Amino acid sequence: MAEPRTARLATASIVGTMLEYYDFAIYNTLAALAFNRLFFPSFDPLTGTILAFSTFAVGYFSRPIGGAIFGHLGDRYGRRFVLVTTLMVMGVTTALIGALPTYAAAGVLSPVLLVALRFVQGAALGGEWAGAVLLSVEHGDQRRRGRNASWAQMGPSLGTLLATGSIAVVTSQLPEESFLTWGWRLPFFASVVLVAFGLWIRVGVEETPLFRQLAREKTQARAPVGEVMREHWRKLLIGGGARIGPDVLYSLAAVFSLSYLTVTVGVPRTLALIALSIGGACNALTIPIFGALSDRYGRRVIYGVGVVCALGLAFAFFPLLNTGSPVAITFAIAAALVVHAMMYGPQAAFIAEQFPTRVRYAGSSMAYTLAGIVGGGIAPLMFATLQRAYGTTHALSAYLAVALLITGIVLIIARERAGAALD
Repeated sequence: MAEPRTARLATASIVGTMLEYYDFAIYNTLAALAFNRLFFPSFDPLTGTILAFSTFAVGYFSRPIGGAIFGHLGDRYGRRFVLVTTLMVMGVTTALIGALPTYAAAGVLSPVLLVALRFVQGAALGGEWAGAVLLSVEHGDQRRRGRNASWAQMGPSLGTLLATGSIAVVTSQLPEESFLTWGWRLPFFASVVLVAFGLWIRVGVEETPLFRQLAREKTQARAPVGEVMREHWRKLLIGGGARIGPDVLYSLAAVFSLSYLTVTVGVPRTLALIALSIGGACNALTIPIFGALSDRYGRRVIYGVGVVCALGLAFAFFPLLNTGSPVAITFAIAAALVVHAMMYGPQAAFIAEQFPTRVRYAGSSMAYTLAGIVGGGIAPLMFATLQRAYGTTHALSAYLAVALLITGIVLIIARERAGAALD
């Protein structure tokens, strides 16, 4: 049984990223299901979906800004301080999105405010991930960094599962008109309660021993971001490149598939949400398993097996969705998210191990967020654009395959650091 301290660390890592991605996933899901009509109603459905996913991308483009700002603060003043701050910012912006007037009430001001709040939301999320990972990596058993870091990696799946589950409940209980009028706001407002719980958990967690040692010796980096760019840019490219393939796969399975299933295949919205919820549960359950396996066999081995499996799935995913069969659809999404877990489980430790303690927050944040732009940030927009341009899914599968090949090349170049000391 885990010691209370370890259990609280795990909960703080999981709950923080879970709440952050719950907020983010609410928007992602509604961008596919409703925002094309609520905020971009003067366009045809596919164009409205592209515009909705463009505001989705804004949240990714602002992440590096948040990663740089909060990465600097995290390496200068501590991991715990930044984790509390980002959670508060995320909660406030999410509640404000729920209170936004739609295009019918405020005209063009409505999507402008939506984009502005998405920018702030993305910046907060950009500073969150590295702190949640370092909280467990720098506190925990160094022989189990892969497992410990994977706690934070469970957050996105759990948050997505909670978000899609809450939206599924709302959509199943409300008629279409009521959902589009006011029901879509409820999941945003519910996040206030979740954020309060997350703050209570995180306030009770101590600063990491490695950072406390830096503070005692007064050896914190004066300009962590600049130091990363000057002295660790190769590690920045390796850490970022490792993220591109898994990000594009996740965007395909967890974001784009919703609009594809409901608009192109024509399956009921509830079926698509249930399939994604099952896939999200499979993803969350297998992430720590693959994280722990990376402690035993190495990050690159487990990660690389995931890349190979994902390449095979890239060209089978859409034929399974196109059957319209509930079993085939659920299997495709669940399989994609389990394969994603093979890469995502070892990913946090892999990225954190690239950087020394004095710049680990800034380096990890920048690698994660910069790669997010060319990975998950533009992926839903690219998928929708390629579908519109070619009218076939072959181009979408090829796009995913290229992203996975980039990650595979990075893994070949990178050094294995699973058994090495952090400093």
